[in-house]
Amino acid sequence: MNLPVLYMVVPCYNEEQVLPITADLFLQELTELIKKGKISDGSRILFVNDGSRDKTWEIICGLSEKDRHFTGISQSRNRGHQNAVLAGLMDSVEKCDITISIDCDGQDDIAAMEKMVDEYRGGSEIVYGVRARRDTDTFFKKFTAESFYKLLNALGAEVVYNHADYRLISSKVLKEFAEFKEVNLFLRGMVPLVGFKSSSVYYDRQERMAGESHYPLGKMAALAFDGITSLSVRPLRMITALGIFVSVISFVGAIWAVASQLMGKTVTGWASMTCIICFLGGIQLVCLGVMGTYIGKIYMEVKHRPRYIISERTGERNEA
Repeated sequence: MNLPVLYMVVPCYNEEQVLPITADLFLQELTELIKKGKISDGSRILFVNDGSRDKTWEIICGLSEKDRHFTGISQSRNRGHQNAVLAGLMDSVEKCDITISIDCDGQDDIAAMEKMVDEYRGGSEIVYGVRARRDTDTFFKKFTAESFYKLLNALGAEVVYNHADYRLISSKVLKEFAEFKEVNLFLRGMVPLVGFKSSSVYYDRQERMAGESHYPLGKMAALAFDGITSLSVRPLRMITALGIFVSVISFVGAIWAVASQLMGKTVTGWASMTCIICFLGGIQLVCLGVMGTYIGKIYMEVKHRPRYIISERTGERNEA
Protein backbone atom coordinates (compact mmCIF):
# COMPACT_ATOMS: atom_id res chain seq x y z
CA MET A 1 0.00 0.00 0.00
CA ASN A 2 1.30 3.45 -0.92
CA LEU A 3 2.06 5.68 2.02
CA PRO A 4 -0.59 8.40 2.45
CA VAL A 5 0.33 12.03 1.91
CA LEU A 6 -0.62 14.07 4.98
CA TYR A 7 -1.25 17.81 5.08
CA MET A 8 -1.40 19.44 8.51
CA VAL A 9 -3.72 22.43 8.21
CA VAL A 10 -2.84 25.09 10.79
CA PRO A 11 -4.94 28.30 10.87
CA CYS A 12 -3.02 31.32 12.17
CA TYR A 13 -4.18 34.74 13.29
CA ASN A 14 -1.69 37.06 15.00
CA GLU A 15 0.44 34.14 16.18
CA GLU A 16 3.92 35.66 15.95
CA GLN A 17 4.67 34.75 19.57
CA VAL A 18 3.67 31.08 19.49
CA LEU A 19 4.28 30.14 15.85
CA PRO A 20 8.10 29.83 16.08
CA ILE A 21 7.60 27.42 19.02
CA THR A 22 4.86 25.19 17.64
CA ALA A 23 6.20 25.12 14.06
CA ASP A 24 9.21 23.10 15.24
CA LEU A 25 6.89 20.73 17.13
CA PHE A 26 4.73 20.20 14.03
CA LEU A 27 7.82 19.49 11.93
CA GLN A 28 9.17 17.10 14.55
CA GLU A 29 5.91 15.12 14.56
CA LEU A 30 5.76 15.08 10.76
CA THR A 31 9.35 13.86 10.54
CA GLU A 32 8.71 11.10 13.09
CA LEU A 33 5.69 9.85 11.16
CA ILE A 34 7.73 9.82 7.94
CA LYS A 35 10.60 7.92 9.60
CA LYS A 36 8.16 5.34 11.00
CA GLY A 37 6.83 4.72 7.50
CA LYS A 38 3.29 5.86 8.30
CA ILE A 39 3.08 8.79 5.87
CA SER A 40 4.83 9.87 2.68
CA ASP A 41 7.77 12.25 2.57
CA GLY A 42 5.57 14.38 0.33
CA SER A 43 3.55 15.36 3.40
CA ARG A 44 3.42 19.04 4.31
CA ILE A 45 2.54 21.51 7.08
CA LEU A 46 0.17 24.09 5.60
CA PHE A 47 -0.16 27.32 7.54
CA VAL A 48 -3.21 29.44 6.73
CA ASN A 49 -2.67 33.10 7.55
CA ASP A 50 -6.07 34.56 8.37
CA GLY A 51 -5.32 38.21 7.68
CA SER A 52 -2.91 38.61 10.59
CA ARG A 53 -1.83 42.13 11.53
CA ASP A 54 1.49 41.13 13.03
CA LYS A 55 4.48 39.30 11.51
CA THR A 56 2.76 35.91 11.24
CA TRP A 57 2.91 35.82 7.43
CA GLU A 58 6.57 36.84 7.38
CA ILE A 59 7.35 34.01 9.81
CA ILE A 60 5.44 31.52 7.63
CA CYS A 61 7.38 32.62 4.55
CA GLY A 62 10.64 32.26 6.46
CA LEU A 63 9.70 28.74 7.57
CA SER A 64 8.90 27.71 3.99
CA GLU A 65 12.35 28.88 2.87
CA LYS A 66 13.95 27.03 5.77
CA ASP A 67 12.33 23.62 5.18
CA ARG A 68 10.42 22.24 2.19
CA HIS A 69 7.88 20.58 4.47
CA PHE A 70 6.53 24.01 5.42
CA THR A 71 4.13 25.78 3.10
CA GLY A 72 1.56 28.51 3.53
CA ILE A 73 -1.31 30.45 2.06
CA SER A 74 -2.58 33.87 3.09
CA GLN A 75 -6.17 35.08 2.97
CA SER A 76 -6.91 38.52 1.55
CA ARG A 77 -8.39 39.59 4.90
CA ASN A 78 -9.43 38.17 8.24
CA ARG A 79 -12.44 35.90 7.71
CA GLY A 80 -12.53 33.96 10.95
CA HIS A 81 -11.18 30.68 12.26
CA GLN A 82 -13.74 28.41 10.55
CA ASN A 83 -13.17 29.96 7.12
CA ALA A 84 -9.41 29.71 7.58
CA VAL A 85 -9.65 26.00 8.35
CA LEU A 86 -11.92 25.49 5.34
CA ALA A 87 -9.50 27.37 3.08
CA GLY A 88 -6.66 25.08 4.13
CA LEU A 89 -8.72 21.92 3.70
CA MET A 90 -10.00 22.85 0.26
CA ASP A 91 -6.55 23.97 -0.88
CA SER A 92 -5.13 20.59 0.17
CA VAL A 93 -7.82 18.24 -1.12
CA GLU A 94 -6.15 17.54 -4.48
CA LYS A 95 -2.63 17.36 -3.05
CA CYS A 96 -2.96 14.81 -0.28
CA ASP A 97 -4.71 11.68 0.96
CA ILE A 98 -5.45 12.91 4.48
CA THR A 99 -5.54 16.21 6.34
CA ILE A 100 -5.28 16.97 10.04
CA SER A 101 -6.52 20.38 11.17
CA ILE A 102 -5.03 21.70 14.40
CA ASP A 103 -4.76 25.11 16.04
CA CYS A 104 -1.45 26.91 16.20
CA ASP A 105 -1.37 27.51 19.96
CA GLY A 106 0.02 24.10 20.96
CA GLN A 107 -2.86 23.27 23.30
CA ASP A 108 -3.94 20.18 21.37
CA ASP A 109 -1.66 17.17 21.85
CA ILE A 110 0.40 16.99 18.66
CA ALA A 111 1.49 13.43 19.48
CA ALA A 112 -2.14 12.30 19.03
CA MET A 113 -1.63 12.65 15.26
CA GLU A 114 0.07 9.27 15.14
CA LYS A 115 -3.01 7.61 16.65
CA MET A 116 -5.17 9.45 14.11
CA VAL A 117 -3.07 8.16 11.23
CA ASP A 118 -3.25 4.63 12.69
CA GLU A 119 -7.05 4.92 12.85
CA TYR A 120 -7.10 6.03 9.22
CA ARG A 121 -4.91 3.13 8.17
CA GLY A 122 -7.36 0.93 10.08
CA GLY A 123 -10.25 2.09 7.91
CA SER A 124 -11.59 5.33 9.43
CA GLU A 125 -12.15 8.20 7.01
CA ILE A 126 -12.72 10.74 9.81
CA VAL A 127 -10.92 10.71 13.16
CA TYR A 128 -12.04 13.17 15.83
CA GLY A 129 -9.61 14.51 18.41
CA VAL A 130 -11.59 14.49 21.66
CA ARG A 131 -10.54 15.96 25.01
CA ALA A 132 -10.36 13.21 27.63
CA ARG A 133 -10.89 15.66 30.50
CA ARG A 134 -11.07 19.38 31.31
CA ASP A 135 -8.81 19.58 34.36
CA THR A 136 -7.01 22.68 33.05
CA ASP A 137 -10.25 24.67 32.64
CA THR A 138 -11.76 26.92 35.25
CA PHE A 139 -15.10 25.83 36.70
CA PHE A 140 -16.92 28.47 34.64
CA LYS A 141 -15.18 27.47 31.39
CA LYS A 142 -15.80 23.77 32.04
CA PHE A 143 -19.46 24.33 32.90
CA THR A 144 -20.19 26.55 29.89
CA ALA A 145 -18.29 24.30 27.44
CA GLU A 146 -20.00 21.11 28.56
CA SER A 147 -23.38 22.87 28.60
CA PHE A 148 -22.70 24.07 25.06
CA TYR A 149 -22.25 20.54 23.69
CA LYS A 150 -25.30 19.26 25.57
CA LEU A 151 -27.39 22.17 24.31
CA LEU A 152 -26.32 21.60 20.70
CA ASN A 153 -27.31 17.94 20.85
CA ALA A 154 -30.58 18.79 22.60
CA LEU A 155 -31.42 21.22 19.80
CA GLY A 156 -30.82 18.62 17.11
CA ALA A 157 -27.26 19.47 16.03
CA GLU A 158 -25.06 16.37 15.68
CA VAL A 159 -21.72 17.15 17.33
CA VAL A 160 -19.05 15.02 18.97
CA TYR A 161 -18.87 15.76 22.69
CA ASN A 162 -15.72 17.68 23.72
CA HIS A 163 -14.45 17.83 20.14
CA ALA A 164 -13.42 21.15 18.59
CA ASP A 165 -11.52 21.38 15.28
CA TYR A 166 -8.69 18.90 15.84
CA ARG A 167 -9.51 16.11 13.40
CA LEU A 168 -8.28 13.94 10.56
CA ILE A 169 -10.30 13.94 7.35
CA SER A 170 -9.51 11.90 4.26
CA SER A 171 -9.52 13.46 0.79
CA LYS A 172 -12.47 11.20 -0.09
CA VAL A 173 -14.55 12.87 2.63
CA LEU A 174 -13.30 16.35 1.71
CA LYS A 175 -14.41 15.94 -1.90
CA GLU A 176 -17.93 15.21 -0.67
CA PHE A 177 -17.71 17.95 1.94
CA ALA A 178 -16.95 20.44 -0.84
CA GLU A 179 -20.59 20.04 -1.92
CA PHE A 180 -21.68 21.76 1.30
CA LYS A 181 -21.97 25.38 0.21
CA GLU A 182 -22.95 27.08 3.48
CA VAL A 183 -21.53 30.53 4.13
CA ASN A 184 -22.32 30.27 7.85
CA LEU A 185 -19.72 27.71 8.88
CA PHE A 186 -19.67 25.52 11.96
CA LEU A 187 -17.31 22.73 10.94
CA ARG A 188 -17.57 20.57 14.04
CA GLY A 189 -21.29 20.19 13.33
CA MET A 190 -21.04 19.95 9.54
CA VAL A 191 -18.38 17.22 9.25
CA PRO A 192 -20.54 14.53 10.93
CA LEU A 193 -23.27 15.25 8.38
CA VAL A 194 -21.06 13.92 5.56
CA GLY A 195 -21.08 10.42 7.02
CA PHE A 196 -18.38 7.78 6.32
CA LYS A 197 -16.70 5.60 8.93
CA SER A 198 -15.37 7.61 11.86
CA SER A 199 -13.60 7.07 15.16
CA SER A 200 -12.19 9.14 18.01
CA VAL A 201 -8.78 9.63 19.61
CA TYR A 202 -8.69 10.94 23.17
CA TYR A 203 -6.00 13.29 24.46
CA ASP A 204 -5.26 15.79 27.24
CA ARG A 205 -5.30 19.48 26.33
CA GLN A 206 -2.55 21.73 27.66
CA GLU A 207 -2.25 25.43 28.39
CA ARG A 208 -1.49 27.78 25.51
CA MET A 209 2.29 27.85 24.94
CA ALA A 210 2.56 31.58 24.25
CA GLY A 211 0.50 34.60 23.31
CA GLU A 212 -3.11 35.29 24.16
CA SER A 213 -6.25 33.36 23.36
CA HIS A 214 -8.26 34.65 20.40
CA TYR A 215 -11.45 33.13 21.75
CA PRO A 216 -12.67 35.12 24.78
CA LEU A 217 -16.10 34.50 26.29
CA GLY A 218 -17.86 36.79 23.83
CA LYS A 219 -16.52 34.99 20.77
CA MET A 220 -17.24 31.60 22.34
CA ALA A 221 -20.85 32.63 22.94
CA ALA A 222 -21.14 33.92 19.36
CA LEU A 223 -19.71 30.65 18.03
CA ALA A 224 -22.21 28.67 20.10
CA PHE A 225 -25.13 30.75 18.81
CA ASP A 226 -23.89 30.41 15.21
CA GLY A 227 -23.60 26.66 15.67
CA ILE A 228 -27.14 26.35 16.94
CA THR A 229 -28.75 28.54 14.28
CA SER A 230 -26.63 27.08 11.46
CA LEU A 231 -27.39 23.44 12.20
CA SER A 232 -30.87 23.34 13.70
CA VAL A 233 -34.33 24.87 13.18
CA ARG A 234 -35.51 23.62 16.56
CA PRO A 235 -35.32 27.13 18.11
CA LEU A 236 -38.02 28.20 15.63
CA ARG A 237 -40.16 25.26 16.68
CA MET A 238 -39.60 26.20 20.31
CA ILE A 239 -40.78 29.72 19.52
CA THR A 240 -43.92 28.28 17.95
CA ALA A 241 -44.57 26.14 21.01
CA LEU A 242 -43.96 29.13 23.27
CA GLY A 243 -46.36 31.23 21.20
CA ILE A 244 -49.04 28.55 21.50
CA PHE A 245 -48.48 28.32 25.26
CA VAL A 246 -48.71 32.10 25.76
CA SER A 247 -51.81 32.20 23.55
CA VAL A 248 -53.51 29.55 25.68
CA ILE A 249 -52.64 31.43 28.87
CA SER A 250 -53.91 34.67 27.33
CA PHE A 251 -57.14 32.99 26.23
CA VAL A 252 -57.71 31.66 29.75
CA GLY A 253 -56.96 35.11 31.13
CA ALA A 254 -59.46 36.68 28.72
CA ILE A 255 -62.18 34.26 29.84
CA TRP A 256 -61.38 35.08 33.47
CA ALA A 257 -61.53 38.81 32.77
CA VAL A 258 -64.91 38.54 31.00
CA ALA A 259 -66.31 36.33 33.79
CA SER A 260 -65.09 38.80 36.44
CA GLN A 261 -66.71 41.66 34.53
CA LEU A 262 -70.05 39.86 34.33
CA MET A 263 -69.97 39.10 38.05
CA GLY A 264 -69.07 42.67 38.87
CA LYS A 265 -65.81 41.75 40.59
CA THR A 266 -63.42 43.71 38.42
CA VAL A 267 -60.78 45.88 40.06
CA THR A 268 -58.70 48.33 38.08
CA GLY A 269 -55.06 47.26 38.37
CA TRP A 270 -52.24 49.24 36.82
CA ALA A 271 -49.42 46.96 38.09
CA SER A 272 -50.92 43.73 36.77
CA MET A 273 -51.60 45.27 33.37
CA THR A 274 -48.07 46.66 33.15
CA CYS A 275 -46.55 43.28 34.05
CA ILE A 276 -48.59 41.51 31.38
CA ILE A 277 -47.65 44.04 28.72
CA CYS A 278 -43.94 43.87 29.61
CA PHE A 279 -44.02 40.07 29.68
CA LEU A 280 -45.64 39.73 26.28
CA GLY A 281 -43.48 42.50 24.82
CA GLY A 282 -40.31 40.79 26.03
CA ILE A 283 -41.33 37.44 24.56
CA GLN A 284 -42.16 39.07 21.24
CA LEU A 285 -38.78 40.82 21.05
CA VAL A 286 -36.89 37.62 21.86
CA CYS A 287 -38.86 35.69 19.24
CA LEU A 288 -38.31 38.41 16.65
CA GLY A 289 -34.58 38.38 17.45
CA VAL A 290 -34.27 34.63 16.88
CA MET A 291 -36.29 34.77 13.67
CA GLY A 292 -34.26 37.76 12.55
CA THR A 293 -31.06 35.77 13.04
CA TYR A 294 -32.34 33.03 10.76
CA ILE A 295 -33.48 35.56 8.17
CA GLY A 296 -30.05 37.22 8.32
CA LYS A 297 -28.37 33.89 7.69
CA ILE A 298 -30.65 33.27 4.71
CA TYR A 299 -29.71 36.73 3.42
CA MET A 300 -26.01 35.87 3.63
CA GLU A 301 -26.49 32.46 2.01
CA VAL A 302 -28.37 33.73 -1.05
CA LYS A 303 -25.56 36.17 -1.85
CA HIS A 304 -23.23 33.22 -2.59
CA ARG A 305 -20.17 35.21 -1.58
CA PRO A 306 -16.83 33.35 -1.51
CA ARG A 307 -16.06 31.85 1.89
CA TYR A 308 -12.36 32.54 1.52
CA ILE A 309 -10.02 34.33 -0.89
CA ILE A 310 -6.36 33.33 -1.08
CA SER A 311 -4.25 36.35 -1.93
CA GLU A 312 -0.73 34.93 -1.62
CA ARG A 313 1.22 31.69 -1.36
CA THR A 314 4.67 31.05 0.01
CA GLY A 315 5.84 29.56 -3.27
CA GLU A 316 4.81 32.65 -5.19
CA ARG A 317 6.87 34.86 -2.90
CA ASN A 318 9.89 32.61 -3.32
CA GLU A 319 9.56 32.71 -7.12
CA ALA A 320 9.26 36.49 -7.09
